[in-house]
Amino acid sequence: MAGAEIDYGGVFHALPGMVALLTPQMVFVDANEDYVSNSGRSRDQLIGRYLFDVFPDRPDDPASDGMRNLEASLRRVVETGERDAMALQRYDVESLDRPGVWQKRYWSPINAPVLDADGTVVLLVHRVEEVTELIRARGEPADGDRAAPVMEAELYTRARELQEVNERLRRAHAREREVAVALQDALLPSPHQVGTHHAAVRYRPATSALNVCGDWYDLVALPGDRMAVAVGDVVGHGLAAACVMGQLRSALSAASRGAGGPARALEVLGLYARSVEGAESTTAVTARIDWDGHTIVYSSAGHLPPALLRRDGRVEFLDRATDPPLGARPEHVPRPEATTEFAAGDTLVLYTDGLIERRSEDIDVGLGRLADALIQHREAAPDALADALLSDLLPPGGATDDTALVILPL
Repeated sequence: MAGAEIDYGGVFHALPGMVALLTPQMVFVDANEDYVSNSGRSRDQLIGRYLFDVFPDRPDDPASDGMRNLEASLRRVVETGERDAMALQRYDVESLDRPGVWQKRYWSPINAPVLDADGTVVLLVHRVEEVTELIRARGEPADGDRAAPVMEAELYTRARELQEVNERLRRAHAREREVAVALQDALLPSPHQVGTHHAAVRYRPATSALNVCGDWYDLVALPGDRMAVAVGDVVGHGLAAACVMGQLRSALSAASRGAGGPARALEVLGLYARSVEGAESTTAVTARIDWDGHTIVYSSAGHLPPALLRRDGRVEFLDRATDPPLGARPEHVPRPEATTEFAAGDTLVLYTDGLIERRSEDIDVGLGRLADALIQHREAAPDALADALLSDLLPPGGATDDTALVILPL
């Protein structure tokens, strides 16, 4: 097989088990051979049709809720971009040979997203295993048998209990996201004047219900006509990442006021991060701007390089002082620092990876996209420029990672 091209269409149709591909609107795009044969529907009766037109709920059973449960699961996958494993479902299927006659069936479904390069859900993988025979082997009656074995009731009750637990967990995760977003809003500074200088700042949480992250930004007034500005990104998601973010942002803010420069501030932050669980592999970049000397001194701990938009339309990435992320080295090592000059009318841009990184795409492509957007909107005021960058660079359906952005006119 070395060097041979794989026929993925053939692989899909040969997959064991029932697998179908749906659009986010729940319309059949394709189904493998097992799905076609075991569902009792031909390919022509599936492809291009709405899932619940093909498999509606049983109309003579008010307690039938298989369709509603499956639809809720598929919608969660579309909204969150994450797979959803469902509890055991009873979902009866109408006989094609005998219209109006419904066959009692039990299923174990798993639904998963297919994402494009921007993290948008473009397809749904609906994998389902029929377990009707297993249920019957444990006491489920065949159609027409009026008995109600205890085993069936127990199995169905346990399945419903599991489904309720899954729903409670989903709500708990959603609540955790709300708390994390509120914590980030409380910890991140509001846009305001720093000395005589105004910076446009933006923070956009990820669209996924469970994917709140630990991005932050900070601006610190220093003696003289100087300022320290920083952005950072904690590895991980949820409330824990937001809490770590708050500790590291505060620590770097304090270090920027007392340390001898950006490199020393990151060294202090790195030492502090060793005592904070979950802080390992955090990235951060900080810069000290001196308007009297027209210089930017900067240092990066594994973070994406700041962009310097020159007043003549050129874009330079400040990448001459990049070191590994926090905690990447077992021993303390001095961090590098670099200096560049700026002119009045230049603009400094700091950001986190949610703005430019995309799955299956080289980082240089994202950096190039950022540079093009900066050049295109170089005449815009800081707040308008920040909004334009978010509009141009974030995916239409929202990013799968948080985004922090700082626009600082020089």
